[in-house]
Amino acid sequence: MITQTSDTRPNIPLVEETSKVDAPWSREECVTEIHRVFALNPGVFLTRTAFRNYARIKDVVWNRHFGTFTEYKKGAGIDLSRHQHRMELDVAKHSSLTDFRALNVEKAGYEGRYLRPCNRRFQSLLHVTDIHDKECDPFWRRIMMETAQRVQPEKIVIGGDLFDLPEFGKYGVDPREWDVVGRIRWVHDFLAQLRQAAPDAELVLVEGNHEYRLLRHLAEATPAMRSVLADLHGFTVPRLLGLDAYEINYVSRTDLGTFSKKDMLQEIGKNYYIAHDCYLAHHFPEGESMGYPGGNGHHHRHHSSQHFSPMFGSYEWHQLGCGHRRQATYCAGERWGMGMMLAHIDTTQKHVAQEYIQIRDDFAVVGGRFYERLSSEL
Repeated sequence: MITQTSDTRPNIPLVEETSKVDAPWSREECVTEIHRVFALNPGVFLTRTAFRNYARIKDVVWNRHFGTFTEYKKGAGIDLSRHQHRMELDVAKHSSLTDFRALNVEKAGYEGRYLRPCNRRFQSLLHVTDIHDKECDPFWRRIMMETAQRVQPEKIVIGGDLFDLPEFGKYGVDPREWDVVGRIRWVHDFLAQLRQAAPDAELVLVEGNHEYRLLRHLAEATPAMRSVLADLHGFTVPRLLGLDAYEINYVSRTDLGTFSKKDMLQEIGKNYYIAHDCYLAHHFPEGESMGYPGGNGHHHRHHSSQHFSPMFGSYEWHQLGCGHRRQATYCAGERWGMGMMLAHIDTTQKHVAQEYIQIRDDFAVVGGRFYERLSSEL
C-alpha cells in the first residue's frame, strides 16, 4: 500500500495494481465495493480514475456485469437510473411551464367579454388578418379604416398576427434596434383609431402565432420582454393587448405550456371565431376543413375555393391577403398579396356573400370607390 500525495484525498491510501483482485466477483460484491469506495469521500463525484485508485478489484471484475462505469454507478444506485433520470427530466420540463400556464387563467374569459348583439337580418363583417404592427402598409391601413367608417360593419374580426414583434421571432434582430414598446404602442394607436372609426362594432381578435409568442415571452421575461415591463409598468395580458381599453373579445383557447413548435401550432389551431353560426375566421388554413364559409390568414397570399354543404349551400373559403407591407425583411414579400374581406351575412338563412378587397401597390377599389396610394404612404 502507498499513500497518495497529490490528490484531494491525501489521507486515503491508494491500492497498488499488483494487489488488486481479478478473480470473478458476483454483481452484489461489485456493488458493495463501489459503495465502499464512494464512502471514502461522500458527496464527491466518483470518477472512473478515482475508483481505479482506491478499489480492490480490477476493471475486468465489474466490467463483466455492467459493461461501462456509468452503468456500474447506476446499477449501484450512486447515479440515477435511466428511468429515474427520465422521470427527473419530465418533472423539470413540466415545472418550467408553471409560469406559462398561470397566464392561461389571465387571458381566459375574454372571448365573449364585449359582445354587441344586433337583431338586423342582414349584417356585415370586416375580416382582416396579418397586420404585423409597424410592418403594416400605410395604404392598406387607410383603406381599412375608411372602409370600416363607411360600411360600419356590425363585426370586425382581426384573424391573428396583429402584432409582429420580430424581437421575439426566429430571425436575429440586433438588440440595439429593438423597439418592442414602440410596436405595442403602434397596436394601441391602431385599435384606438379602429374603435373611433366604428364605435358600435363588435371587435374580435383571434390569437395568432405572433400573439402566442408574445405571451410566452411575457411569462418567460426574456431580455426583450423585460424592456417592455420596464417601460410599461403593471401591464397584464388584457392591458398589453388593449382588450379592456378598446372592448375587444380575445379568442384564445391555447395552453401556453407547450414543449415544441408542433405543440404550439396544434394549440393555436384551437383558435377560431364563428359569427352568426355561418362565418368562420381561423388563422390557419385548417379552418377550411371545418365546413363553414369564411377565411384564414397566416400565409399572406389570397386564394379561394368553392365548397358545398346542405346547411350553407354553395359557399366559398378564402385565404386572405395580409396588411403587412410587401417590402419585407427576411421574407419574399414581393410574392404576397394585400387585402381584406367584407362579408355580408343573412343571419336568418345563414348565407354569406363574400366581397374580397384586393389592395394593389398603387390603387384599390372598395364598393365602387377608387383609392390611390399617396406619396406619404410609400
